[in-house]
Amino acid sequence: MSIYQKGRNWYIDYYFKGRRKRKKIGPSKKLAEQVLKDVHVKLAKSEFLGIHEEKKLLFKDYAEQYKEYSKTVKSPSSVTRDKEIITKHLAPALEDQYLFQIALDDIEHYRAKRLKDDASPSTINKEVNLLKAMLNRAVEWKYLKTNPLQGFRQLKEPPGRLRYLNPEEFQNLITACSSDAGLLAVVQLALYTGMRRGEILNLKWENIDLQKRLVLLEKTKTNERRIIPINDTLAEVLKNIPRSEESEDTDIVFPELSGNMLSMAFRRACGKAKITNFRFHDLRHTFASHLTMAGYNQRTIQHLLGHKDPRMTVRYSHLSDDHLSQAVKALDQVFAPSKKVVPTEPKKESDGHHMDTGTKKGLRKVP
Repeated sequence: MSIYQKGRNWYIDYYFKGRRKRKKIGPSKKLAEQVLKDVHVKLAKSEFLGIHEEKKLLFKDYAEQYKEYSKTVKSPSSVTRDKEIITKHLAPALEDQYLFQIALDDIEHYRAKRLKDDASPSTINKEVNLLKAMLNRAVEWKYLKTNPLQGFRQLKEPPGRLRYLNPEEFQNLITACSSDAGLLAVVQLALYTGMRRGEILNLKWENIDLQKRLVLLEKTKTNERRIIPINDTLAEVLKNIPRSEESEDTDIVFPELSGNMLSMAFRRACGKAKITNFRFHDLRHTFASHLTMAGYNQRTIQHLLGHKDPRMTVRYSHLSDDHLSQAVKALDQVFAPSKKVVPTEPKKESDGHHMDTGTKKGLRKVP
């Protein structure tokens, strides 16, 4: 390491990771010496983040790297969602900034603008969470020393949907779907497993083991394998799904059904059953809610739903008012006294010297 003068300016000269680095500091020799000393300290601590042009990285360039990385670790639906958020929202807001320039006030301005655009708090939280994940990865890749969004608070979101089927609605929906065997099978699969729409449409026969009564999901939202048991009702449903003679074990279970077709058919069935304010994803709510009302613990339901965060399971495990009332009524029996006891004045003897020995002090039994 050294400093040298060229013309009126002083330069620092050193090696970093085997490469020679030279940087113009200015006309002050003292400043060049101080800068070189600082570089030496940072290199010794392995904390050198770069004061050179080649270490600067624009957000828009980093975003392209992250999108490629996303393809290798996330599900296709998550990759599509990330690309849309980055392209439509994050990149236009931050593309001309270097990563190290992104600060908390930038994100506060971003959120304020998105709220003016009528974006919901949950939508904005998802966008900011993606940015936070991107910056965490930038720290791991040594583009940043720290994540400026660490500890950044999310916007408060309204409660999640409470909609799920009661037993009567359940029967009405099954009846309404009975004229369409494919739709009926899909609805029953969702009701008895809690599977997401995408998981059902991507389900293959090789993922179903009727002997062991298991469904093995390889493609999930969290990109993790999930195993769901098959009950007797669902086993019969799966056995009755027709398969073409030329199909192989790896074929899709519902090959002729697309997402749009399923949504339209399900909407018609709900209309026929006179079920309002109900979406296909609410079948998943129904699965989790009734398991909770049956007394199964949250850890079990979390595993069946494939949630990484246990807080998500709470959102799906809503209880009906009737079920809560039944729980409180159980206390009638817990705290019901076997005999009534009322306070009374102590009985005195005629001479006033002692109490009636037939009763305890201050109490008497009521027949």
